[in-house]
Amino acid sequence: MPSLDPQAQRVLELGRQESEPPFEAGTPQQARRAYESGFPGLQGDKEPVAEVAERSIAGPSGPLRLRIYRGQGAPLADAPALLYLHGGGWVIGNLDSHDEICRWFANIAACVVVSPDYRLAPEHKFPAAVEDCRSVLSFMREAAGDLGVDGARIAVAGDSAGGNLATVLGLLSRDDGPRLTAQLLLYPNTDASQTADSYRRFGEGFGLTASTMAWFRDHYIRDTADIDDWRVSPLRAKNLAGAPPAFVAIAGHDILADEGEAYAKRLEEAAVPVVLRHWPGQIHGFVSMGRHGQASRQAVEAAVATWREFDPAFG
Repeated sequence: MPSLDPQAQRVLELGRQESEPPFEAGTPQQARRAYESGFPGLQGDKEPVAEVAERSIAGPSGPLRLRIYRGQGAPLADAPALLYLHGGGWVIGNLDSHDEICRWFANIAACVVVSPDYRLAPEHKFPAAVEDCRSVLSFMREAAGDLGVDGARIAVAGDSAGGNLATVLGLLSRDDGPRLTAQLLLYPNTDASQTADSYRRFGEGFGLTASTMAWFRDHYIRDTADIDDWRVSPLRAKNLAGAPPAFVAIAGHDILADEGEAYAKRLEEAAVPVVLRHWPGQIHGFVSMGRHGQASRQAVEAAVATWREFDPAFG
């Protein structure tokens, strides 16, 4: 097994020093407060972008808040667009927790990034988050001119549970309108059964634990039957043909590593273009740890480089 990257070692050591109880020892509200107090110490400084704006749109169950980033160098009209879906196990996370990543994507790709504050579980169980994200994608297409983006050149990205939602949108988009130009997946969750061998190898001691992941899942699903629904477990979708071209980033010491690789393999078998990249010494969530190493931004750079390869209209 590859040794841990110094960035990962530092983050794990900080976690041990803080000695915070695991999320599953408390309520979702307590987990959110703990997460919101902790992520600023992991993120780097906010990278300036050309513009940041917030707006509210009509969602499936009330107003839905969006944060919109225009990257430096992004054209004012017909810019490429990225729908970014934050991670957090469908239970925690918000617009601020993934602000750093959205700024990187906006600047590196010279694009417009739209990040939604989708509904969280357990207050809003599956499929609420899927419905919200699908609604935002429809809004981006319909309001493309207002946003200054090309409605036919939208990609989707996400990390962890956000990567799960991104894979689901990628499959839904086959019937929803223009195919997404890419799906950029950072250590995505693709199988809610949680039976992959990486759950055994990395279930304790590497940040995200198997017990915490089960806690997240059980708050998200309505009942165990949802585990077999491909919109929860996209690895179980019968047909992946026609899905958007994919970039998949895998952290080597991550309980989600095996299911991310398995999804990439299934996409390849369905003749979907795939670029699979490994960060062998990293742990789950490393792209959100920019204060402690260069691998975080480098993963976003790799994702954007692949997106450019998939979309020949990039300058």
